[in-house]
Amino acid sequence: MSLSLVQNELEALHAHARRGYPHEVVGILAGNRGTNVVTRVHPLENERADSPANRYKVSGLVLMRAERALEAEGLEIVGYYHSHPDHPARYSDYDRDQALPNMSYLITAVHDGEIADTQSWRLTEDRSAMDAEPISILETT
Repeated sequence: MSLSLVQNELEALHAHARRGYPHEVVGILAGNRGTNVVTRVHPLENERADSPANRYKVSGLVLMRAERALEAEGLEIVGYYHSHPDHPARYSDYDRDQALPNMSYLITAVHDGEIADTQSWRLTEDRSAMDAEPISILETT
């Protein structure tokens, strides 16, 4: 399976990551789960106070409200994204442990405030790892 993103939404995600640097940013990838196409990126606020440079936190209530609002617009949750300030766009053990099956997890590496790389990952069936997921960019949907 591959993840497809509309170009302007990927640009919005990258802008969010640059604005949040040197802290991690987090958000929702919304669109069509059947085709794994992201047509809306929904930024969330990183609520992590003790180590926002290498972890993110979003309260369950905030996440639920955001997901319901997107679903009310007819969008489905395709996955989630976050940034890795000054680290590779590779998942950590913590990221894997928090992941849900059948979702895309896009990670953007930000080095010195600039986007260095963007990768997508999907949890394996046995939860032992995450497989790289190809990303394609769409001009429009």
